[in-house]
Amino acid sequence: MRQSVRKKTAYFGVFTALALIFSYVETLIPFEIGIPGVKLGLANLILVIALYKMKPASVYCLSVVRVVLSGFLFGSLFSIVYSLAGGLLSVSVMLLLKKRGSFSILGVSLAGGVSHNIGQLFVAMLVVETYQVSYYLPVLLICGVLTGLLIGILSREMLKRLTRLEME
Repeated sequence: MRQSVRKKTAYFGVFTALALIFSYVETLIPFEIGIPGVKLGLANLILVIALYKMKPASVYCLSVVRVVLSGFLFGSLFSIVYSLAGGLLSVSVMLLLKKRGSFSILGVSLAGGVSHNIGQLFVAMLVVETYQVSYYLPVLLICGVLTGLLIGILSREMLKRLTRLEME
C-alpha cells in the first residue's frame, strides 16, 4: 500500500472518530427548544473541515459513515434516516457553494446548517404524510443559521491552525 493511501486512510479514520466523539458529546448537552431533532450539530465541524481538506467523495463517505455509526450508537433507525437526508443535502449544498468560490467558510457552513434542516423537514413530511410539519420551517431556518454560523466560525479557526494538514 502506498504511503499516500495509508495517510488518507488514517486521516479518514481520525476524522470519523472525531465526528463520533462530537456526536456523543452532543448527546450529553441538554439543548432542547421544543422542536424534535434540533441539535447543535457539533459533528458538522468535522465535516466542514473535511470539506476543505478532503476530496468530495471522501466527504460524502465521511458524512454517511458518521450518520450511520452515530445513529446505531446514540440514536435510532429514524434518526439515521432523518440525518442522512439532512447530511447528504447539506454536503451537496456546501460542496456546490465551495466550488463556486464566492462564499466564505461562514457562508458555506451557514448554507449547510439551513439545508440540513430542510432535508430533515422533507423527510418528516414524507414520514407523517402531511405538509403541516412545514410550520416548523421558520424556527428550523433560524436554528440552521445560528448553528451554521457557530460551526463556520469554529471551522474557520480550526482551519487556520491546520494549515500544514495536507490530505490530498
